[in-house]
Amino acid sequence: MVVYGLIFLIAYLLGSIPSGLIVGKTFYGVDIREHGSGNLGGTNTFRTLGVKAGLTVTIADILKGTLATALPFFFQSELNPLIVGIFAVVGHIYPIFAGFKGGKAVATSAGIILGVAPLLFLVLIASFFLSLYLTKYVSLSSMASGLIGVFYAIIIWKPLLIGIMLILTSFVIYRHRANIKRILNKTEPKVKWL
Repeated sequence: MVVYGLIFLIAYLLGSIPSGLIVGKTFYGVDIREHGSGNLGGTNTFRTLGVKAGLTVTIADILKGTLATALPFFFQSELNPLIVGIFAVVGHIYPIFAGFKGGKAVATSAGIILGVAPLLFLVLIASFFLSLYLTKYVSLSSMASGLIGVFYAIIIWKPLLIGIMLILTSFVIYRHRANIKRILNKTEPKVKWL
């Protein structure tokens, strides 16, 4: 049980690493919490600091989830990686290193899926970009991808994966409450394609 607690703690701490804050302050002298949406995630980094910074933060946030799923292997534990990954997502949303105000759980959730079900990860990425192309809303595309992940898990009938996808998608939708209101009011920013 001590090992389980240690794994959960490390996963939470991994998730708590504020990639957007680190990249913004270290390389740009900017605290992204003071710009755009004030969010620490990749989307606000893209909008505030540009493509290079946005990609760096998004990849780092994905890897937090993926590394968390590898912890049971490193500790030779029988803990299910999906369950461990949830703690990384909680860390990303409520990071101890950034005043418990973090991101919206999208990239770190994707990282968990990458670590456990790479094919589903590819499905989620494809559905995200298809939705983004059609709607031009990052937030809506993130939520839609989560729902597609739930349906995918139901189709292949993996009960634990269904449960985890429901939890992760619930996190993502909950964290996008303000975005949903802006979409309904038609004030949500859209991606501008070149």
